[in-house]
Amino acid sequence: MKHSPGFLAVVEDAKSRVEEMTVAEYAELAAAGEPHLLVDVREESEWGTGHATGAVHLGKGIIERDIEGRVPDHETLLVLYCGGGFRSALAGDTIQRMGYRNVRSLAGGWKAWQAAAMPVSKPGAE
Repeated sequence: MKHSPGFLAVVEDAKSRVEEMTVAEYAELAAAGEPHLLVDVREESEWGTGHATGAVHLGKGIIERDIEGRVPDHETLLVLYCGGGFRSALAGDTIQRMGYRNVRSLAGGWKAWQAAAMPVSKPGAE
Protein backbone atom coordinates (compact mmCIF):
# COMPACT_ATOMS: atom_id res chain seq x y z
CA MET A 1 0.00 0.00 0.00
CA LYS A 2 1.30 3.42 -0.95
CA HIS A 3 0.78 5.94 1.83
CA SER A 4 0.40 9.69 1.44
CA PRO A 5 3.31 11.95 2.39
CA GLY A 6 1.26 13.61 5.14
CA PHE A 7 0.43 10.27 6.76
CA LEU A 8 4.05 9.14 6.57
CA ALA A 9 5.20 12.40 8.18
CA VAL A 10 2.77 11.92 11.09
CA VAL A 11 3.92 8.31 11.51
CA GLU A 12 7.61 9.28 11.49
CA ASP A 13 6.88 11.92 14.10
CA ALA A 14 5.15 9.32 16.31
CA LYS A 15 8.00 6.85 15.79
CA SER A 16 10.41 9.44 17.14
CA ARG A 17 8.68 9.01 20.52
CA VAL A 18 7.59 5.35 20.47
CA GLU A 19 10.19 2.61 20.81
CA GLU A 20 9.99 -0.10 18.17
CA MET A 21 10.57 -3.78 18.84
CA THR A 22 11.32 -6.39 16.19
CA VAL A 23 9.45 -9.68 16.01
CA ALA A 24 12.67 -11.45 17.08
CA GLU A 25 12.94 -9.18 20.13
CA TYR A 26 9.31 -9.87 20.95
CA ALA A 27 9.87 -13.63 20.64
CA GLU A 28 12.76 -13.38 23.12
CA LEU A 29 10.66 -11.33 25.53
CA ALA A 30 7.78 -13.81 25.36
CA ALA A 31 10.08 -16.85 25.68
CA ALA A 32 11.65 -15.30 28.78
CA GLY A 33 8.20 -15.01 30.33
CA GLU A 34 8.42 -11.23 30.65
CA PRO A 35 5.03 -9.86 31.73
CA HIS A 36 3.43 -7.88 28.91
CA LEU A 37 0.28 -7.46 26.89
CA LEU A 38 0.30 -7.90 23.10
CA VAL A 39 -2.30 -5.57 21.61
CA ASP A 40 -3.67 -5.75 18.06
CA VAL A 41 -4.75 -2.25 17.04
CA ARG A 42 -6.01 -3.22 13.58
CA GLU A 43 -9.63 -2.92 12.51
CA GLU A 44 -12.06 -5.54 13.78
CA SER A 45 -12.39 -6.98 10.26
CA GLU A 46 -8.60 -7.48 10.12
CA TRP A 47 -8.55 -9.09 13.58
CA GLY A 48 -11.32 -11.45 12.47
CA THR A 49 -9.25 -12.91 9.63
CA GLY A 50 -6.43 -13.89 11.98
CA HIS A 51 -4.24 -12.41 14.67
CA ALA A 52 -1.18 -13.07 16.80
CA THR A 53 -1.80 -15.84 19.29
CA GLY A 54 -2.22 -14.38 22.76
CA ALA A 55 -3.05 -10.89 21.55
CA VAL A 56 -5.98 -8.83 22.72
CA HIS A 57 -7.90 -6.57 20.36
CA LEU A 58 -8.13 -2.85 21.05
CA GLY A 59 -8.50 -1.23 17.65
CA LYS A 60 -6.87 2.11 16.98
CA GLY A 61 -10.31 3.68 16.81
CA ILE A 62 -11.18 2.75 20.40
CA ILE A 63 -7.91 2.18 22.24
CA GLU A 64 -7.91 5.61 23.87
CA ARG A 65 -11.44 5.07 25.15
CA ASP A 66 -10.92 1.52 26.45
CA ILE A 67 -7.25 1.11 27.43
CA GLU A 68 -7.57 2.38 31.00
CA GLY A 69 -10.43 0.00 31.75
CA ARG A 70 -8.54 -2.92 30.20
CA VAL A 71 -5.06 -2.02 31.50
CA PRO A 72 -5.29 0.19 34.60
CA ASP A 73 -1.57 -0.16 35.45
CA HIS A 74 0.28 2.46 33.42
CA GLU A 75 3.57 0.58 33.96
CA THR A 76 2.40 -2.54 32.05
CA LEU A 77 4.57 -3.38 29.06
CA LEU A 78 2.31 -2.94 26.04
CA VAL A 79 3.44 -4.25 22.66
CA LEU A 80 1.17 -2.87 19.94
CA TYR A 81 0.96 -4.13 16.39
CA CYS A 82 -1.03 -3.32 13.28
CA GLY A 83 -0.67 -4.34 9.64
CA GLY A 84 2.74 -2.84 9.00
CA GLY A 85 3.83 -0.86 12.05
CA PHE A 86 2.35 2.54 11.25
CA ARG A 87 -0.97 2.59 13.11
CA SER A 88 0.65 0.92 16.13
CA ALA A 89 3.17 3.76 16.34
CA LEU A 90 0.34 6.32 16.19
CA ALA A 91 -1.69 4.47 18.85
CA GLY A 92 1.42 4.04 21.00
CA ASP A 93 2.16 7.74 20.84
CA THR A 94 -1.37 8.55 21.95
CA ILE A 95 -1.46 6.16 24.90
CA GLN A 96 1.96 7.38 26.03
CA ARG A 97 0.41 10.85 26.23
CA MET A 98 -2.28 9.24 28.41
CA GLY A 99 0.43 8.21 30.87
CA TYR A 100 1.45 4.71 29.75
CA ARG A 101 5.19 4.54 30.22
CA ASN A 102 6.18 1.16 28.77
CA VAL A 103 4.87 1.10 25.19
CA ARG A 104 6.44 -0.58 22.16
CA SER A 105 5.37 -0.74 18.54
CA LEU A 106 6.06 -4.00 16.70
CA ALA A 107 8.21 -3.12 13.69
CA GLY A 108 6.64 -4.46 10.50
CA GLY A 109 3.45 -5.40 12.34
CA TRP A 110 1.26 -8.29 11.23
CA LYS A 111 3.22 -8.70 7.99
CA ALA A 112 6.47 -9.20 9.91
CA TRP A 113 4.71 -11.51 12.41
CA GLN A 114 3.51 -13.78 9.61
CA ALA A 115 6.83 -13.64 7.73
CA ALA A 116 8.56 -14.85 10.90
CA ALA A 117 6.08 -17.76 11.15
CA MET A 118 4.99 -16.66 14.62
CA PRO A 119 1.88 -18.34 16.12
CA VAL A 120 -1.42 -17.20 14.58
CA SER A 121 -4.99 -17.67 15.78
CA LYS A 122 -7.87 -17.74 13.32
CA PRO A 123 -11.60 -17.49 13.98
CA GLY A 124 -13.05 -20.74 15.23
CA ALA A 125 -9.59 -22.17 15.95
CA GLU A 126 -9.15 -20.62 19.40
